Amino acid sequence: MILDFFSYLLRFILIILLQVLVVDNIDISTKVNPYIYIGFILLLPVTIKPWFALVLAFLCGATMDTFSKTPGMHIAATLLLAYLRIHYLRFSTTKEDIESRIRPSISKKGVVWFVFYAFIMTFIHHTLLFYLEIYGFQEFFNTLLRILLSTLVTVLMIVVGQLLFYNVKTRNE
Repeated sequence: MILDFFSYLLRFILIILLQVLVVDNIDISTKVNPYIYIGFILLLPVTIKPWFALVLAFLCGATMDTFSKTPGMHIAATLLLAYLRIHYLRFSTTKEDIESRIRPSISKKGVVWFVFYAFIMTFIHHTLLFYLEIYGFQEFFNTLLRILLSTLVTVLMIVVGQLLFYNVKTRNE
């Protein structure tokens, strides 16, 4: 338990620093805002207690709100992400996954499963975040385009991170 806490803390610090110091300073386009910090929430183990996932999501969102000067927007989006993630994983994982305490990743579930999972969850997160940012539906289609482009770039960056930093094994091993 203590070892898990320090592991989560180290991952949390590293991904927030990467987001704030590197990704936020990359100017891709006015339509693309990748938020790779949500990978921290997406990669939590399947068996993590729901209340703990929500606490971690709150802390992650609060940290991003502090650095981004966006009061409560990242908190709301990450809490929704963590809440819906719990339900998504209940229906998309097997009993063996739960018993072996896997983390949803490319190496454990395969590329197609992970990309679909990351895309759905990232799209939900970005939808709430970007519509809260403009505070309404005035520019619905412009914001929807921004959501789609940002989701694609975010998922691409998370997948590349998975391929670079995690041991990719074949599924039959």
